Amino acid sequence: MLELLRLLEKDCTLTRGQMAAMLGRSEAEVSDAIADFEARGVILRYKAVVDWEKTDVEMVTALIDVKVTPQRGEGFDRVAERIYQYDEVESLYLMSGGYDLSVLITGRTMKEVALFVAEKLAPLESVTGTATHFLLKKYKDGGVVFAPVTPQEERILMV
Repeated sequence: MLELLRLLEKDCTLTRGQMAAMLGRSEAEVSDAIADFEARGVILRYKAVVDWEKTDVEMVTALIDVKVTPQRGEGFDRVAERIYQYDEVESLYLMSGGYDLSVLITGRTMKEVALFVAEKLAPLESVTGTATHFLLKKYKDGGVVFAPVTPQEERILMV
């Protein structure tokens, strides 16, 4: 039932009845499939997408590229596990290219993010280098458009 997973990924607030109707299945089939997906760890969590720019919450998001010396017999897994244990870390990815890992974190200020890199990330034994990139504006995330770009009004030339 890949279609069910796609529906849930797009909008997890749909009721079992709505999903059943959309998929041409019974509500019991949908409920059983969801329970199976949850039990097997296919569905890990349900989450709302929040546009924090529209709140009073001040925060800064950074993407940190990390160069790592892989551990013998464990590759990047051991150092990745150490990094994702930090509360500040929202996402962590193994990457190809010039850096090995990409870490997405959120802090209250740029200084807080800088301190995370300097005091927690960079001192890790396997970490050989970092590059921090601060997100300035979020246009689209997780398939959701945050700030639609609207064309500027056309100016009329007055002669």
